[in-house]
Amino acid sequence: MNSRQKAKDWKIPRHAEFETELRNSSSDWFAEKGFQVHYKMPYCLGSLDNWKNNIILSEVADYIEDFKNESEKNNKPFPLHKYAHHGLSSQAMVFNLIGPLITRKDLHPLLDILKIKGIQETISKAQFEYEDRNVFNEDTGQPTSIDLVLFDKVGIPKIFIESKLVEAEFGGCSVFTKGDCAGKNPINDLQDCFLHFIGRKYWDLIEKYGFTEKIASEKTCILVNYYQFFREILLSIDKDGFFVLLSDERSPVFNYKHGAKVRGLIPLLIEFVPEKYKERVVLITVQEIVDSIRKSGKHDDWINEFEIKYGLKKQQMANTRS
Repeated sequence: MNSRQKAKDWKIPRHAEFETELRNSSSDWFAEKGFQVHYKMPYCLGSLDNWKNNIILSEVADYIEDFKNESEKNNKPFPLHKYAHHGLSSQAMVFNLIGPLITRKDLHPLLDILKIKGIQETISKAQFEYEDRNVFNEDTGQPTSIDLVLFDKVGIPKIFIESKLVEAEFGGCSVFTKGDCAGKNPINDLQDCFLHFIGRKYWDLIEKYGFTEKIASEKTCILVNYYQFFREILLSIDKDGFFVLLSDERSPVFNYKHGAKVRGLIPLLIEFVPEKYKERVVLITVQEIVDSIRKSGKHDDWINEFEIKYGLKKQQMANTRS
């Protein structure tokens, strides 16, 4: 048996299979709606200008547009992703999943899941695309941005939610990918880090919150491949809040259960988090939120459409057969 044949016996789903499943469901959804798509990618709309066609409810698309315009008036550009028109966009997915809960002032399906996971905060409102340049002194360029943030009853951000759909990784450090860094762990000489040299405070917070001991023995810099993860969890800790990863349970990338084993990037990266903060890292799935929304009985006009768009109906049928 050669390696190609043996690969077929691998029991854990491959990421490519999951991505193909999403591409097919997205292509079918766009085709059924009659939307103009990219000539090579039927799972992507033809232009970013048509991003609203990637949003299930017009009320949500209008809410995003209004919030974007209002933010820009206040000199706070709303970071609409350049692939928001892509059927596999995680930003569009979270707009579709949580947007109706925001526009209809009914966050209970989301909060119920978070309470089950141990987060008992009293929440007053939610906001897409939250940022605070002061945390890391990100005075220029795109600052650390969180997909969805929930605020407590006095308006303090407490729950920081990062959404992932088809992504195969957490974002890495662009200084490394551009060839301007060898990727060596700079912990013993921070002036070797370009970002630290220009004034970013990533390493200051790494030290402040006790991550140094966990990473001191690493040969390579933890930010090379996992820059996004550490920025977001450090921001959450600095705000005395929780970092929540929202992902699809079909993806093998972030937190995938296979029998008694749990695989993925979160089980790996949580080992670098000091014990006192590990409980601040919470995992929820798209499927858990969809189930909670269904049980609420208040969103029957759109949740079925969400399941079709993201291939969850096919997943349910497969689970029934198995």
